Amino acid sequence: MYTSEGTILPIVCYFCTKNLQCKVTVLSVKLINFRNSTRKNIMAWFLRSQKNIEDSQQREMPDGLFTKCPTCSEVIYKRQFEEQLFTCIKCQHHFRIGSEEYISILFDENSFTETDTNIRSTDPLHFVDTKPYTDRLADAYKRTDSPDALSIGYGTIEGREVSFACMNFDFVGGSMGSVVGEKFYRAAKWAIKHKTPFIVISASGGARMQEAIFSLMQMAKTSAVLSELAEAKLPYISIMTDPTTGGVSASFAMLGDINIGEPKALIAFAGPRVVEQTIRKKLPEGFQRAESVLKNGFLDMIVHRKDLRTTIAQLLGLLT
Repeated sequence: MYTSEGTILPIVCYFCTKNLQCKVTVLSVKLINFRNSTRKNIMAWFLRSQKNIEDSQQREMPDGLFTKCPTCSEVIYKRQFEEQLFTCIKCQHHFRIGSEEYISILFDENSFTETDTNIRSTDPLHFVDTKPYTDRLADAYKRTDSPDALSIGYGTIEGREVSFACMNFDFVGGSMGSVVGEKFYRAAKWAIKHKTPFIVISASGGARMQEAIFSLMQMAKTSAVLSELAEAKLPYISIMTDPTTGGVSASFAMLGDINIGEPKALIAFAGPRVVEQTIRKKLPEGFQRAESVLKNGFLDMIVHRKDLRTTIAQLLGLLT
């Protein structure tokens, strides 16, 4: 038999034990040589004609075409993701979304009007942490295209007019500063003036530390105007999404006539890490999640996002 270098190797026949003497051995040599030749031809067919393929010749996957669920790692096609109202098709994880998406989900088409978009935060304390507060605000305006962490307005849900406020977590963590408190106050006053229900969606890390006492004052301000709403006998529906914590959960978020939570939403005052560091114990699974909060009586119901519009419409029918 010939090697790749052309050297002849002796082959011993297993039948007659002679070197290259019988027909069996000759046939075996021919088959081996044919197999080696065929293998070389096949491998040559698979070899690239060009050693390097330029980047321009490679097909690239467009950015944002798929989304990966942080809970179950399911990969979701963008169109399917939007059709499922930004929830996971496998585990039903609710992704964080902003006011624009909630308005699209809840309100009748082209019925919503946003108000008070020209109010902007100032920096009376000239606050600086890792960077100046003014720079942090500028970055938030540029990144989110939102006027602040709360958007307000009015519109109709299945024909019923409501005043509406929705927090934007992407804007400085949905933190409550002077602008959030003022816009909340104005939205509640609009509901009182026009005798409509008031619906609020919360998603916040709490008070905005860069505004210090001015931020904490908004807890009293928002709670006080809700007392006026109650005196006017107008319903207030509070919807808590992931996360609703700190000064927001300790004020207007928990004061609804009906308190609704999204599945698995973190709803608390101090977050689980803070609690664990304080008590030096590991918290039980699901602690401070919507299901636990419901069990302990702080929520009236948990509603999947796909059922939110229908549920709110039914509640409005009962309360108005």
